[in-house]
Amino acid sequence: MDDAIAVRDLVVDRGGRRVLHGISATVPRGRVTGLLGPSGSGKTTLMRAVVGVQVVGSGTVTVLGRPAGSAELRRRVGYLTQAPSVYADLTVRENARYFAALHGRGHADADRAVADVGLAPAASQLVGALSGGQRSRASLACALVGDPELIILDEPTVGQDPVLRADLWTRFHELAAAGRTLLVSSHVMDEAARCDRLLLIREGRLIADDTPDAVRAAAGVADLDEAFLRLIRAGEADAGPVTGPNGTAGRVGAAGGEAS
Repeated sequence: MDDAIAVRDLVVDRGGRRVLHGISATVPRGRVTGLLGPSGSGKTTLMRAVVGVQVVGSGTVTVLGRPAGSAELRRRVGYLTQAPSVYADLTVRENARYFAALHGRGHADADRAVADVGLAPAASQLVGALSGGQRSRASLACALVGDPELIILDEPTVGQDPVLRADLWTRFHELAAAGRTLLVSSHVMDEAARCDRLLLIREGRLIADDTPDAVRAAAGVADLDEAFLRLIRAGEADAGPVTGPNGTAGRVGAAGGEAS
């Protein structure tokens, strides 16, 4: 299977500090890949580099066969930022229909996107009057309305109740089953098991790039949270690669600065 995203030796400095330390990773097409790690580990910076809005020091990021940030990718990539990117003085429906129009799509597509994120009952409400979790879902609807090939979601389930979180993950897998590729970040390790593949990141370094089962096998435990901790400790102990039976590998060293 070819890759939707290929990152090679990516180095990013921000504010005079190294945020990403030579990261190399791939994201396969048609899968839900989770980008997991604590707050401040570099997840958002890596996502910004994939979208093409982050200045990089060195390395390459290839997206759908093109350099990240290429003009032709704008309609092929959907991006949900941590901060809601919608207009507070418009209703949920008006926001979705506006972004749908930018993609040459109609009202039916916009209304479907709103329903898909569970906001149909609030479609006529002003975004400015919504809760934080609802605003995030309104932004998600706008990111999905153009039916992008690649969907980059930065902490999409933060502030959502457990039932809605489960519904959103079901929707993510439906999109992947339809051929879309999703890169979803989270600092909540219990969401790792919902992903087809995992990128585990800590202090700007990739410590695992494999399936959840392979990460568990590499660490020798069934719990992914504990597996993450064991991989960190193993890397700190030998300052070398941690390799599992299916190729899980990573490197953990001294912190060189953190950013989200």
